[in-house]
Formats: sequence, structure tokens, C-alpha cells
Amino acid sequence: MNSNLCKFAVISLALSLVGCGTNPVTHKREFQFVSESQEIDMGQKNYAPARQQQGGDYVIDPELTAYVQSVGNKLGAVSDRQLPYEFVVLNDSVPNAWAMPGGKIAFNRGLLYELNSEAELAAVLGHEIVHAAARHGAQSMEHGMLLQGAAMAAGIAAQDKSYANLIVGGAQLSSQLISTKFGRDDESEADKYGMAYMKKAGYDPRAAVTLQETFVRLSQDHKSNFFEGLFASHPPSEERVAANKVTLAELGEGGVWGKEIYAQKVGKLKSTQAAYKDYDEGVKALAKGDAAKATTLAKQAIAAEPREARFQELLGDVAMSKKQNKEALSYYEKAIKMQPDYFRPHVQSGIALNNLGRKAEAETALNASNELLPTAPSFYLLGQLAEGRGDVDAALKHYEIAADSDSDVGKSSTERYTHLDLPRNPAKYLQGAAQMDAKGNVFAVVQNPTNVDVAHVQIRLVRYDAATRQPNAQSQPLMIAANIGPNQQGQVTVPNVRLKTPAELNLYSVTIEKAELVK
Repeated sequence: MNSNLCKFAVISLALSLVGCGTNPVTHKREFQFVSESQEIDMGQKNYAPARQQQGGDYVIDPELTAYVQSVGNKLGAVSDRQLPYEFVVLNDSVPNAWAMPGGKIAFNRGLLYELNSEAELAAVLGHEIVHAAARHGAQSMEHGMLLQGAAMAAGIAAQDKSYANLIVGGAQLSSQLISTKFGRDDESEADKYGMAYMKKAGYDPRAAVTLQETFVRLSQDHKSNFFEGLFASHPPSEERVAANKVTLAELGEGGVWGKEIYAQKVGKLKSTQAAYKDYDEGVKALAKGDAAKATTLAKQAIAAEPREARFQELLGDVAMSKKQNKEALSYYEKAIKMQPDYFRPHVQSGIALNNLGRKAEAETALNASNELLPTAPSFYLLGQLAEGRGDVDAALKHYEIAADSDSDVGKSSTERYTHLDLPRNPAKYLQGAAQMDAKGNVFAVVQNPTNVDVAHVQIRLVRYDAATRQPNAQSQPLMIAANIGPNQQGQVTVPNVRLKTPAELNLYSVTIEKAELVK
């Protein structure tokens, strides 16, 4: 891409954001809509909610996280772009890793089980560092701008299946950022330059080749849970293996593998792998309605690893499924005590507290959950609590946020919002128009596009001046007393108004003043 093309793009798109720059990794000229400061700010704002969506941080082995961070820091130090890199281990069994703009990188617990050396760890981290350093995430957003004229719409891709599609507000962008699927060129660049970073940091880049070969073998087993995570965004292929071999020939073999140190650092985690497998199976069992099996598996997991908060949550969920709210609350409180900065037990405890009639405590718990990750269930229940105490304004605010979710909870929130707001602002929901019959009689027609029944709709017919288009007369209030159902219409004859031509109808409109919900 030459400078003349860049100048043409600036003129043709007429956007002050458009610019051209040099990619810090590939050194190629490219469109750059998103500045480095915007990348860094985006990563800082979305890193925490993204981690919440995927099980939260893995906190029971701080030495493991420190180890992953140390390897990441070595690679970040030799990268082509110095960003405020951060590395964290997530408490998720799905094998995956991801990078956000600005150098915010996460590595799932589930992927650590599958590696066998520090060099393989470096291969994955180096790959993710390149995604950040080479602006792959920013480029994805810029591509969205080119196609849509705006930032790419945020999607929902929460890994916590019980909260899929329930994230609301600004946290939706974090879902988009961690679920971005990079193109073939981006993946090739991440492989190539990631191997170069490995070499500079003292690791044997051959580990990147052998790891890709392993991934190709795993991809042939379509039951592998890699398809839920790493393979969904980083699909392996024989072509990538071949390209990595070419890069290896250019860089030369040799360097640290670190099999012993990796085994030592990941040893505690691997020793409890069976416990997390029990937990994952317990979650599946409860989803199928087998509370007894879920309980057994949760207790087995706790016996093997009593420090894990998620296992207590599962027992809480089992109790909730049996409507044993007091017992459920005790488990959620244990989970919160073990890890207070994870959103889910706060949501669940808020629900349990509400069911127990402890409304004020429920509100506190739900607000705490939304501080960590805003979700539709929390805002919907906060709306119900506000509505229950007569604070309609607060209820509307909560329902409006929850309605942003593409879920059943979101639909329920929309219904509640409409139920409260329509009587206050009927013209916002109902549509009025003037019509005439063959004799020139005028009717005020009201269309109800909502999903609720309305009645006692009060309207006025307004006449506009033909020259100024300003209203110069209006009828007395008219009432459509009959019910108007969802997607139905009602009408009332306007007395003392008769038109000679259909063109005169253009000078009339209908304003909606009042409406009541049918109870």
C-alpha cells in the first residue's frame, strides 16, 4: 500500500480518524484508524470483564500465574513493540489463549494441561504477543469501520455457558475482542514473528513446529474440546506447520526447552486436573437435571481441591435447583469468601437472598456482581426490586440495561420496561394517523406495535397550516375506549370534520396523549 493510496483513502472516506502508518512488526504501510493510546485504553477497560466471562482468574496457585507472567515478560521484552503487556491464567478448562489490543493476554488453565515444556508455553505466548504487537485486533476493528462506517458491533461470546448472551453494557465489547477470529495472514504473521521472539528470548523455536504438529493431530479428533477454544480462533493446518518449518530453517534450531521447570511449575495444577474434570462433569449433570450426580461430583472435587471457589458454587447451584435458597446462600457465601472478585456467586447469592425476602441484601449483592461484570439477570432483578419499592425511575433504568441482552431475560426486561413506561409516554410506543373514507369522513387510527394490550387511548386530531406547516387547530380530546391488542389497531371517528379531497388529509396528524395498560 503506497502513500498515494493512503491519501486517496483519507479524501474518499472523509473521516478525520483515517490515517496511514507503518506496522511495528511487519513494517508494512497500512490504514490505521485506531491510535496506540486507543488500543491501550481499550485493553485496559476490557481486560477485567473479559476475564470474568471466562471463569475469572485462577487464584489458588499464584506461583503458576507468576511463572506464566515471567515467560510472557521475556517475550514481551524482545517484541517489536513495547506495550504494557499483562499475562494472566484463567480458571477455565477449555484449552485457549487470547490477546486484546494493548497487550492484554490471557491463558486458560485448560491449555496448560496440554503443554509439556516452557518452550511450548513460549510458543503460544509469543503468538499472542504478535497479535497485540502487530495490531491484529485493532485491524479487525478498522476493517469493521471500513465496511460499516463505525466500530464493529459488539457481540456476545461468553464462555460461561450459563451466562451466554447475558452480558450487557460496555462489557459486550470485551466479548467481541476475545472472540475475534483472525484471518490466515494474521495467523501466519503471529506464527512467524512469535517464533522470532522465542529465538531472541532464548527458546528453541522448534517447539512452535512440534506444537503445531500436535494441534493438527488433535484437530483430526473432532470431539476434542480444543474446538471450543483455541481451534475456534486459531485453526491448525498442515500449511501452518510447513510455514513454521520454513521459519525454523531461517532462524535455526537451538535454545531452551525447559521441560523440567515446566513440569515443576505446572505440577500442582496437573495434580488437581481430575477435580476440575469432576466439576465440569458436575455442571453438565446439573444442566441435565441430575442433581444427585452433580452433588457427588462437586464433593469429590472439593475433597481433592478444597480451596476452589467454583466447586462451592456448584453445590450452591444444586441447592438452588431444589429451591433450597438458604442452603444455596451458604455455599455462595463460601465461594465469595474464597474469591470475592468473581461475579457469578454474587449474582447467585442475590437471587437466593431475594427468594428469602432479604431484599436490601439482595440489592447489595447484585450491585456487587455488576461492578465485576454487568449481566442482564442482575439488572433485571434490580429492576424488580426497585419496582417493588415503588421507585419506577430506578426500575426503568435497570430494565433498559437488561433489555440490551439478546436473551429471554432481555425480552422480559423489555416487557417490564414497556409496562412501566407506556402509560407515562404513550406516544413513544403507539402510532397515530389520520384516515378518511369515500365520503370524506375522518378517522383517527392508532396502531399498537407493542406486545401488551392497551385501552382508553386518548388522542387529538391536529390540523396544520398549508403555508407554514405549523399546527393551527386541534380537535377536542377523543377516546378509543376499546382494547387494542398487540399489533392491532383501533380507531375513532372525528366529529365535525369532512374533507373534499385526499390531498387535504396531508394537513392532519394524530397525537396520542394518554393510554392505559389492560390489567
